[in-house]
Amino acid sequence: MKRKDFLYLTGMGIGAGMLSRVPVFGSSMPIGSHVETVDVALKKRMADVALNAARSKGATYTDVRIGRYLNQYVVTREDKVENIANTQSYGMGIRVIANGCWGFAATDKLDNDSIAKAAAMAVAIAKENARIQAEPVQLAPQKGYGEVSWKTPIEKNAFDVPMKDKTDLLLSANAAAMKNGANYVNSILFLVNEQKYFASTDGSYIDQDVHRIWPTFTITKVDAKTGKFETRNALSAPRGMGYEYLMPRESDKIKGGPAILYRDRYDMLEDAGNGALQVTQKMAAKSVEPGKYDLILDPSHLWLTIHESVGHPTELDRVLGYEANYAGTSFLTLDKWKTGKFNFGSKNVNIVADKLQPGSLGAVGYDDEGVKCGQWDLIKDGILVNYQVIRDQAHIIGLNQSQGCCYADGWNDVQFQRMANVSLQPGKTPLAVADIIKNTEKGIYIIGDSSFSIDQQRYNFQFSGQMYYEVKNGKIAGMLNDVAYQANTQEFWNSCVAVADKSDYRLGGSFFDGKGQPGQVSAVSHGSSTARFNGVNVINTARKI
Repeated sequence: MKRKDFLYLTGMGIGAGMLSRVPVFGSSMPIGSHVETVDVALKKRMADVALNAARSKGATYTDVRIGRYLNQYVVTREDKVENIANTQSYGMGIRVIANGCWGFAATDKLDNDSIAKAAAMAVAIAKENARIQAEPVQLAPQKGYGEVSWKTPIEKNAFDVPMKDKTDLLLSANAAAMKNGANYVNSILFLVNEQKYFASTDGSYIDQDVHRIWPTFTITKVDAKTGKFETRNALSAPRGMGYEYLMPRESDKIKGGPAILYRDRYDMLEDAGNGALQVTQKMAAKSVEPGKYDLILDPSHLWLTIHESVGHPTELDRVLGYEANYAGTSFLTLDKWKTGKFNFGSKNVNIVADKLQPGSLGAVGYDDEGVKCGQWDLIKDGILVNYQVIRDQAHIIGLNQSQGCCYADGWNDVQFQRMANVSLQPGKTPLAVADIIKNTEKGIYIIGDSSFSIDQQRYNFQFSGQMYYEVKNGKIAGMLNDVAYQANTQEFWNSCVAVADKSDYRLGGSFFDGKGQPGQVSAVSHGSSTARFNGVNVINTARKI
């Protein structure tokens, strides 16, 4: 059965058969309430109830996910706190194979009777689905790991930090921006803690504690005479870290260029102050002359291009046409991969998928199918060599095991293929950003991400950024405005002529990457060093016909 058929049928099953109220976005929690984890032994007992109940009803495979999802949002504007919200969602999702077909059910009532009823419902749904099934599910073998655990290696749990410290930080960032000329500024802190327990009939009982953080802001300045305005967003990156990300260190700052950039620690106050000055510069910047330029793309910008033009097109479900929501399928069809010679990019382009990368949003020890995570090549020396797959897809490309790319937004969502951290590898020989600029005659240096557009096969695209600097004869010649670049994926990555070395490598990422129908979000990082792409078409976004 194809995934879209499974989701269609299972979606009906969920709608008709949800055992109790399911808090899709979570229920509210008191601000400042202590966050406690659920006892692992209790979760194992609940999981065993589900596994045994499903087996007794005829399931040949079952996995159970017990999830407690905690979210915190702190929102400020200028000198005011606009909103603080704590939410939690807690329950169990049960996925089974019966009569060779998937079934799924979920419940937020975790007594034995409710769990057993949910398991029985999942099996009943699978058997109903099997009536129209074209071929049985082929699940890649997966050994059981017994009782194991994994935790994001944080230094300071952000949920334990007093709320006053968080609001003080955001309001201070706003004040720094207003002091330097901003008319408006809003700042937000997003925090996530996923307490996830996975058990399966393969013999795994996996307890994971996943943390993510994203501080960000938008600064706006308005020209009172013309009514025109400009904005500048934070140069932070959402990270798989604790509150230590907001404890700045000088060693994590990259100075010497037109903007201060950040590695593994972020100085929000400094960035807000500088951002207000730079948004003033943007208002005075000259409009770009359209044409061909050599683009020098900072990691704070390039992550999004990697995400859209490499990450999504190498998802096998898009390649196969099983998934087409949120910008379509993929031009990287199986026939191209089978040749072993498909020229995706230049020899400077080496792109890996990595589910274990420290500090990344997608880092977990095990995916939502109980597969131990790792790293693998997607593009090697410019050639397409692999995709991203999960257990019921592995056989399609001749793999005998999954790559661990399965994830669900919540315990009440069906897990499916989601993107691993997908990153451009740094250059192998010493190369600084200053050297790239020095060797560029006519170029544009782009920092920060902004809008994008990409077609239904992830082939033709357009991207813009936060700040653009003209490069003339090896030097930065001032700020530009109204810049966007257009290319097709294959031509763009083949125009990559230089990638800075690992000393410049940084992570960007998306906290809310959407996919699927019904839609789910996941968080994923993309790393790179600054890279140069020659002869890319640049348009002026302010011009009108």
